[in-house]
Amino acid sequence: MSVSLKQEMIACGKLLWDKNLASGHNGNISARIDEETILITAHGTSLGFLKEEQLLRMKVSGELLDQGQVSSEKLLHTEIYKNFPQVKAVVHTHTTYTNGYFLENEVLEPQIFETKMVLGQVRGVPQNTPAVTDAAPVIAALKNKNIVVLRNHGVVAVGENHFDCFVLIQALEEAAKINVISKLYKQPSTVDAQQVEKSEVVSEKSSKKYKLFSPEQIEEIVRVVNADPQLKSLGEQTEMTMDLAVHLDETGQTYSFSFEKGRIAKVGNDKEAEFFINASETVWRAVFNQEIDPFVATTQKKMHLRGDFAKISKWYAPCSRVFELWQQVPIE
Repeated sequence: MSVSLKQEMIACGKLLWDKNLASGHNGNISARIDEETILITAHGTSLGFLKEEQLLRMKVSGELLDQGQVSSEKLLHTEIYKNFPQVKAVVHTHTTYTNGYFLENEVLEPQIFETKMVLGQVRGVPQNTPAVTDAAPVIAALKNKNIVVLRNHGVVAVGENHFDCFVLIQALEEAAKINVISKLYKQPSTVDAQQVEKSEVVSEKSSKKYKLFSPEQIEEIVRVVNADPQLKSLGEQTEMTMDLAVHLDETGQTYSFSFEKGRIAKVGNDKEAEFFINASETVWRAVFNQEIDPFVATTQKKMHLRGDFAKISKWYAPCSRVFELWQQVPIE
C-alpha cells in the first residue's frame, strides 16, 4: 500500500475542511487499494485533522484488517466499490447549503453554464436513517452521475481520485448557494427564464423505437435535427460548422456528422473527425433515455471527448439543442 494514498486522503479531508465543506465529526473518505481492499476513515474522525493511523484497511466484503473501528458508513463505501470497479475514491460529507436546499426540494437545476456542464440536474435520494442502511437507491443514482444527494443527510461523490470528488462536492454546494442568493435578487415580476426556455424546446417524440447505433436510428436523428427551426437559428447565429463523431465502444461503430451552420450536411464513419465522443453502450443508452446530459457525462468521465473542449463550448447552445433532439429518437 502506498503512503501517498493516505496522504491524498488526508489532503482531501483538509481541503474539504478549509472550504467549509466538512465540519465536526461529519463525513468519511475511502480509497481503493486493490480489487478486494480499501482504505477508509475510522469512526469519530474529523476530516480536517486526519492522521495516517486513522485510515484503516478493510476488505470490500466488510472484514477489518487493521486495529480500530471504521466509519459507520462502511456499507455505503463497500457497496460502491463492489458495484463500480472503475471507482478509486469515495467522499461523503454533510454540506450546509446542499443539505438546506434538499430539505425543501427534490431536484436542483444549476443555472450557471460551467456548473450545468459539471453537474447537470441533481436529484436527492430519500434517506431515513443516520447512516445508510439501504445502499440500493444510492447505487442506482450513481450509475449515471458521479455525485448524489442523500436527503436529510449529505452528499456522496465518486471518482478516479479524491480531487475529482472534491470538485463535484464543491460545485454542488456553490450551485445550492447561488440558488439561495438568486432568490434574494429576484423581482416579483421576473419571468422564470428556465420555464420559458423549456417551453420553447419541447418536441414530440417519435413513436417508433430504434436499435442503438443502427443506420435507421442515425437516419432518423438527421431528419429530426435538420427539421428543427430552433437549431437552425442557433446554428446560424453561432456559425456552428464542425465534424462530430460518436463511437460505441463495444461494437466499434462510428458515425460522423458534418455540421454546416447547425445543419447536418453529411453523415460518414470518420474516426478522425474534429470532435470524437466515445462511450459504452450503458452510457449511450442513458444519454438517449434522457438519464444523463452528454456534457455532464463528459466532464464526469463517463464519456470521452477528443478535441478542443474550449472550442466546442462556444457552440454550447446549439450542441445542447442537438442532444435534446437526439433524445427525441427513442431506442429499443
